[in-house]
Amino acid sequence: KALLYGQTNVPTEFALTAARGYEDIFNEVEVDVIFTAGDGGEWKVPAFWAGGNIFRVRFAAPEAGRYTWRSTCTNQEDAGLHGRTGELEFAPYGGGHALYKHGRLRVADSKRTLEYCDAAPFFWMADTWWMGLTKRLDLPDGFRRLALDRVGKGFNVIQIVCGPLPDFCATTSTWDPQQANEAGWPWEKECARINPAFYDLADLRISLLVEVGLMPCIVGMWGYYLSFMGTEKVKEHWRYLVARYGAYPVVWCLAGEARMPTYAYQHQQEKVQESMAAQKTGWTDVARYVRELDPYHNLLTVHPDSPYGSRDQIMDASLLDLEMLQTGHNGYYAMDCSVDILTKATAREPRMPVFNSEVCYEGIMGGSGQEVQRFCFWAGITSGACGHTYGAQGIWNMSSREEPFQGTTGSWGDGFWQDVMHLPGSGQVGLGRRFFERYPWRLFEPRQELALAELDSKYAFATGIPGAVAVYYLPVLCVEPHLRGMRGSAVTIEKDATYTAYYFNPRTGDRIEAGAVRPDANGRWKPPKVPSMEDWLLVLEDKAALAGIRR
Repeated sequence: KALLYGQTNVPTEFALTAARGYEDIFNEVEVDVIFTAGDGGEWKVPAFWAGGNIFRVRFAAPEAGRYTWRSTCTNQEDAGLHGRTGELEFAPYGGGHALYKHGRLRVADSKRTLEYCDAAPFFWMADTWWMGLTKRLDLPDGFRRLALDRVGKGFNVIQIVCGPLPDFCATTSTWDPQQANEAGWPWEKECARINPAFYDLADLRISLLVEVGLMPCIVGMWGYYLSFMGTEKVKEHWRYLVARYGAYPVVWCLAGEARMPTYAYQHQQEKVQESMAAQKTGWTDVARYVRELDPYHNLLTVHPDSPYGSRDQIMDASLLDLEMLQTGHNGYYAMDCSVDILTKATAREPRMPVFNSEVCYEGIMGGSGQEVQRFCFWAGITSGACGHTYGAQGIWNMSSREEPFQGTTGSWGDGFWQDVMHLPGSGQVGLGRRFFERYPWRLFEPRQELALAELDSKYAFATGIPGAVAVYYLPVLCVEPHLRGMRGSAVTIEKDATYTAYYFNPRTGDRIEAGAVRPDANGRWKPPKVPSMEDWLLVLEDKAALAGIRR
């Protein structure tokens, strides 16, 4: 027996070959491999069908040391798949890749933010590539170019669908050519069996994301396909995804818009109610299955229909680790409801990390420009979100110059991914993540402002650590007055706090000093005039206090 070697947290892969013949091996057998550490810890890892008579397994060891493995197969008479054994030796990971160095994601003790398993904080800054596994985002050049652009701008997560896609009606377009990659569809027609060739090419894309430092948030499929595939077939799909990608640093998203009926049903009220109920029940069943199946306990969530959150999509929210929101694409009209929905979600019990996973894609329907992108990011984070997801019209659907996206719902707007990747909002939200990472942001809590009641304003858009740092987002003056936050108003200063202030430009990252903070006898301080009528951050900090806080 050959001894395989690897490094902790990095997937190690090997193959098992069936010794018997099968007419339909994918549907006839299942294979698992049980890995055992020296201390007795066990991981039961599903293997995936790789085509022909081959199954492959991927394992990422959490700790260094020697591990043994043994295979099990539902056909115990197959000596090639059942009862095989071996050993692996894992050394500590020695590189600088954050996704391997720090280990898997988990929910922090505060239940409000995310962190790696070594307690290093993780600020969720995602881009939306729902259709990023299609051939419209070409391999390797286009895919790598867009991925490196996102890394350079400060993104660290990509939300990507690994199955049947959105914006295609399940009654007519499951097998639309634009759902395919260079090797066809994720499943053979009528969902007879998985298509390993599709996932061979998906592997190249998923591994490239990880290679450059982007964590894949793998969305199983769009929610309405469950009504057509059936819950058991969807479980097969998720078993395949867990087997193929569970060893990677990933986050699972059960489905996109899990309760939304397919487009052909949306004007038939009876069908709408029937589909929503069936999908909510079905996705609850699938969530429980994935929970039990995944030996790595990768974080699990579900993408909601609008304007809801993940907890509304299934019947047992305790199965989820974090809450996604979808709050609309109506530009200025979506601003108020986005903050309102997020604020309510962060207050729900039990607490759960919350972020807006779909809001106002830049350029969608001809609107939602850069100022809307900045508002959605900054208003969300100051209101208690654990991060934010950006999106752009032309990138979510990977419309390309060579093959414009068609879909089945009509055009949501112009733009090819090759061009809209340069829209300014993508760089500006990345600046936001880098701003927060200058501070111990995971300790930030929304900051209450007594003066808010005196203003024609609905939100303070303020966060920080009392006595150490305070951050106020001051939106552009062209928004409604009740969305302007503390702009133009005096702010409340804690007793004995010693702050200096500066304005931060969320468009450029520039900093303008605003001097010492000297409150009046009532503990109020009126900042110097905002540099322009655009949006700004007012930042108060006490460097000595900050130096004493562990990041």
